[in-house]
Amino acid sequence: MLEKAVAAVKADKPKALVMFTKGEGGFKDRDLYPYCGGPDGNFTAHPTLLGKSLKDLKDKAGKPLGEEVYAAAKEGAIAEVSYMWPRPGQTDLVTKVAYVTRIGDQVCAVGYYK
Repeated sequence: MLEKAVAAVKADKPKALVMFTKGEGGFKDRDLYPYCGGPDGNFTAHPTLLGKSLKDLKDKAGKPLGEEVYAAAKEGAIAEVSYMWPRPGQTDLVTKVAYVTRIGDQVCAVGYYK
C-alpha cells in the first residue's frame, strides 16, 4: 500500500492526502492506511490526527516515534520503524511496524500490527 501511496502523492499530492485521510480510493483496508507528515512535522494525512504533530508523537511506551519516522524516511527508499501501540478498540500494547519513506516534502508511512 505504501508504493501505491507514493505513486498517488507524486501524481497529485493534494488529492492523495485527502484520499488518505478519508480512506478513499483503496487507501483503507481494516486497520491499514497511509499517513503523512509535512515539513513542519504535522500530519497532512491521517484518519484522526490531521493537523496534530507527527514529529512529537510518542508511542504508548514513550518511544519518540515521530522523530524516528522522520529520521528513517529517505526519498526513494523504504525503511521500517517498530513501535508499541494498541489495536483499535483495545488497550494491550502490541508491536506495530511502519514502513516509511519520503516523497518530496512529505514523510509517509503505512503501519501494520504484528
